Amino acid sequence: MNEVDYSALTDELHTIGDYLRFATSEFNQAELFFGHGTNNAWHEAITLVMFAVNLPIELSEQVFNCRLTVNEKLAVIALINRRITEQLPAAYLTNHAQFAGLPFYVDERVLVPRSPIGELIEQHFSPMFSEDTPPQRILDLCTGSGCIAIACAVGFPEAEVDALDLSVDALNVAQINIENHGLTEQVIPIQSDVFSGIQGQCYDLIVTNPPYVDQEDVDALPQEYLHEPVMGLGSGFDGLDIVREILAQAASHLNDNGVLICEVGNSQIHVEHVYPEVPFTWLTFERGGHGVFMLTKEQLTQHHDSFTQAFEQK
Repeated sequence: MNEVDYSALTDELHTIGDYLRFATSEFNQAELFFGHGTNNAWHEAITLVMFAVNLPIELSEQVFNCRLTVNEKLAVIALINRRITEQLPAAYLTNHAQFAGLPFYVDERVLVPRSPIGELIEQHFSPMFSEDTPPQRILDLCTGSGCIAIACAVGFPEAEVDALDLSVDALNVAQINIENHGLTEQVIPIQSDVFSGIQGQCYDLIVTNPPYVDQEDVDALPQEYLHEPVMGLGSGFDGLDIVREILAQAASHLNDNGVLICEVGNSQIHVEHVYPEVPFTWLTFERGGHGVFMLTKEQLTQHHDSFTQAFEQK
C-alpha cells in the first residue's frame, strides 16, 4: 500500500464493512503471511479493524454497516499500512493475543502465542491426569509470554506453577501477564538456562514449547517471523539442541508418575531419527497442530542412556 492518499480513502470508505473489505483486499494483494493467530486475510482484517475502533471481534458482523468517524478511519488505515509495509504480525500491532481462551499482552520480546498445547490445557491434560489426581506442581519451561504457565494456573487453581526462561526480556513480559491475571502468588517467573535455575526441584507435569525450528526452516521463514526473538525459534542444525538437553535432564525433575509434554513442530522428523528406539506418544489436536509428544518419567528413565548420549554428542 505505497503512497496511500489517506484523504481519498476516507472520502470513499465509510463503514466498518468497507474497511474490512479494503483491508482484506490489500492484505491479499501484498501476499502477507498469516500464522500468528489468524490464517487468512479476512480474519486478520477483522482483528486489526475492530482493535482500531475499540470493539470486540465477535461484534464484527453486527456492526458492518456502522459508519466510522474521520479519526477512526485514519486509525484503521494506519494499522493496515503498518501491517503491510512493516509485515508485523497483528499481535505486535495490537499488543494482544489469545491463548487457551485467555488474553495476553505480547510485544517483540516474546513469540506470539500459538501452540496447540493450549488445547491440552483446556482439556486439563486428560487422560494423562484426572480430576482426582490433578498435577500439584507444574513447570512451564521456555515460558516466553507466560501463556502456558498462566493457562495451567487457571486450569489447575490449586497447583504451584513455575515459569522458566533464559531471556530476562521474556520474563518481564511474563510478569506483566502474571499480574494482569492476578496470579502473582501462584505463578513464579524464574530466569533459568533450561533446568539450571531449579536444581533439586521436581514437578508432576513439565510442559515445554522450546525453540525447535531447524536451520533449513529458519532460513525460509516469512518476514513476519523475523520480528520474533530469534532465540525463541531456532535451536541448531536439526532444531533439537535444547530438546536434547530437556530429554537428558527431565526425569530428574519429575515426581513419580510425572509427565513431560514437549512441542517440536516440524522437527518431529528429526526427533524420530535421533531416537528411533524411544516410544514417543505423539498427541493429536482437534483444532490443528502437530509435533507434540508425551513421555512419562518411567520412559525418560528407561531411555536415559540414549538421551544422555544424544545430548553429549550434539
